[in-house]
Amino acid sequence: MRGATLALGAMIFCFAGIAHAADIDGQWARADGNAKVSIAPCGSDICAINTWIKPGTQKEKRGDKLVMSIKPGSDGIYTGTAFDPQRDMTYKLTVTIDGDKMTTKGCVVAGLLCKGIDWTRIN
Repeated sequence: MRGATLALGAMIFCFAGIAHAADIDGQWARADGNAKVSIAPCGSDICAINTWIKPGTQKEKRGDKLVMSIKPGSDGIYTGTAFDPQRDMTYKLTVTIDGDKMTTKGCVVAGLLCKGIDWTRIN
C-alpha cells in the first residue's frame, strides 16, 4: 500500500497529448506531513519520486519511485495502475485533481483493500 501512498505517489505522471497532464505535474506535499513528491513524465508513464521524507517515517525513503500508467477521464480524474519497484507491487490507482488539491486512491487484492491519501501542491 505504500506505493499507493507515494502516488501520488505517488505520485505520481506523463501523457503525450493530454490536456490535463500539466495539472498533475509538479511538487506535492502529503496531507499528513510525512512526505513530499515530485511528479513528472518518465518515458511513456508518469513517475512520483519522494523528494523528502519526515525523519522516522517507516518503510519510505527519499528517492523511492512510483511508476504510474494512468489515463485522464472527466473532471480531473485519472485511472489506471501504479507500479512500486521497491516492493515489486502493482496497484489499481485513481488520482483526482481539483486545483492545487490531489487525492490518490490505491487498491490491491482485486480492489478489496484500498487507501486514499490527500495531497497539496507546493512551490
